[in-house]
Amino acid sequence: MIYLDYNATTPVAPEVFRAMRPFLEAEFGNPSCDYPLGRRARDAVHQAREDVAALLGCTPAEIVFTSGATEANNTVLKGVAYHHGRGHIITCATEHPAVLAPCRYLESRGFSLTILPVDGTGRVDPDAVRRALTPHTILISVMHANNETGTIQPLREIGAIAREAGVAFHTDAAQSVGKIPVDVEELQVDFLTLAGHKFYAPKGVGALYVRGGAAFTPLLHGASQEGGRRAGTENVPYMVALGAACRLARERAPNAAAHLKGLRDRFHELLKAGVPGLILNGPEVERTPNTLNVSFPGISGGELMAGLPDLAVSLGSACHAGQGTISPVLAAMGLPIGLARGAVRFSLGTPTTLAEVDQAAALLLERLGQLRG
Repeated sequence: MIYLDYNATTPVAPEVFRAMRPFLEAEFGNPSCDYPLGRRARDAVHQAREDVAALLGCTPAEIVFTSGATEANNTVLKGVAYHHGRGHIITCATEHPAVLAPCRYLESRGFSLTILPVDGTGRVDPDAVRRALTPHTILISVMHANNETGTIQPLREIGAIAREAGVAFHTDAAQSVGKIPVDVEELQVDFLTLAGHKFYAPKGVGALYVRGGAAFTPLLHGASQEGGRRAGTENVPYMVALGAACRLARERAPNAAAHLKGLRDRFHELLKAGVPGLILNGPEVERTPNTLNVSFPGISGGELMAGLPDLAVSLGSACHAGQGTISPVLAAMGLPIGLARGAVRFSLGTPTTLAEVDQAAALLLERLGQLRG
């Protein structure tokens, strides 16, 4: 199998597995217990919190461990809403369901919601955010990078607008952390969510950055773990794994992005050379370095990939796979139905090799020849 679906999930890096393994075996202590086994677990969680904070450019006290980005997104959206009791929320049309679904739920509970459109590359206009603000706006939520197209949103500009208006600003950074530099001060966000399994940690662990002083009502109530912001006995092995993945991301950062971009662009050029009229979905430049979403004119993505069982890719987002409708992200970008049905997302990872890229392109071109012949 040639795996080109790293935006859906990543394998656990060997370094990450080695870091977490002791806490699945002999080091099984509860961090709340005050004897050596518990203290070692507590120290491991503290170190992991420091590692996540170092990657994001914040303090360890501003990190809340979660079960993933979905929980973190729900915590922010519902937590800010419940804290205020009423108000107006702004988001955009290409958000992941983990943001749009909670927003729709809050709308059904009496909150006001504005879903901003995007342009043909999937980017939201910061001026549209400014115009959408009202005296009742309590939260702006705009993702950092899109899971289907890799489109990077202008968060710095939106963050400055939010700061000027005194409105809390959240970003879902599940697809950007570990791929491009993410600094919470530079982006001017108050809340940021990430998912470990998007950058070589296991599924089932994530984190929420909460700027010091940012107020929200916790989603989970119970004991005082995570500073009272997320109750529940700590998932020590997975927290350790997330910390290790963040350390690994920092070490790889200088070279990984350039390497992935080189492979992605080579793959794109090979496809363009063999597919007249191939359409790039998303911006040429302002996207994550590993992501390529293209439409094959006159061919459905499902038909194309049905003959390539050894090539793992996504037809739009993996979270939408199996549904008979076109991608809501591509629809929001204004892509015609025919081209949207022909869209395939390829996403590369650090294990991806040049040989895999060349072989994948050859397989796709051979399959296209069969369908058109």
